[in-house]
Amino acid sequence: MTERYELHAWKRATQKEILQEQQIPLESGEKLPLLQFPLLAACEGVAHGFTTRAGGVSTGEWSSLNLSFTRGDDNTAVKENFRRVAEAFHTTPDHIVCSMQTHTTNIKRISGKDAGIGVTRPLTWSDVDGLITDERGILLATFYADCVPLYVVDPVHHAIGLAHSGWRGTVSRMGKKLLQAMTEAFGTDQKDVLCAIGPSICQSCYEVSEDVADAFAQEFAPVDESLIYSTGGGKYQLNLWEANRRVFCEAGVCAEHIQTTDLCTCCNPHNLFSHRFTGGKRGNLGAFLMLTDR
Repeated sequence: MTERYELHAWKRATQKEILQEQQIPLESGEKLPLLQFPLLAACEGVAHGFTTRAGGVSTGEWSSLNLSFTRGDDNTAVKENFRRVAEAFHTTPDHIVCSMQTHTTNIKRISGKDAGIGVTRPLTWSDVDGLITDERGILLATFYADCVPLYVVDPVHHAIGLAHSGWRGTVSRMGKKLLQAMTEAFGTDQKDVLCAIGPSICQSCYEVSEDVADAFAQEFAPVDESLIYSTGGGKYQLNLWEANRRVFCEAGVCAEHIQTTDLCTCCNPHNLFSHRFTGGKRGNLGAFLMLTDR
């Protein structure tokens, strides 16, 4: 039986509402909320979204749309959650392909032979935090509970990339490496791409130690308080959104082709899973991206 999990009001990081919540109707009569970027939603032949906690069947700390098989939730519930997400994208779980995230910058090119891996078929790779494809009908999936989702769409070569970027991935410039992988595989030109930086932990919520702050200060020098600021005692507040925006810009993406989230996972624990807010007692959110038939 579906748990009724009602969305609370969003706490937004900006006055302008960037991410839009779409209620996708399912055949059951229920609706599944998906967060979407207007920049990507306007792309012909592309479907994307970021899940919330609502719309699934999991209960307890995984309530309700948990998309992880490895955090203690009932596998039957997780499979049903994936089925609902697939339906919202007008496909089936055997067309989803999942990452296997370990905070690397490793990227894998996905083809039709990989369809279903991570949901209806076992994972056959490890240490893969980014996925790219130019094949239609494959629903790329990566997973989150505070780290940063990166979406890239190449409308010229009809290719897409989706990546998980925590602090390690960000300081190692995952966004740049995702673009490079698409250039090598599909001929992508950075000037053509559209990018989105999805819901994740905001600077006010993301306290880091001095060694992490130092790594960012060295990689992104010179830095200012929009990226890192000290709160004393060897603690710093880190802005992963700004860091990833700079990565895309410095890689050659036009600033007007980048949309950055206005939603923090830690500020919105009733709506989104947050590892930091719950101390690790949580499920996983999902970022999804697919090339569709035009």
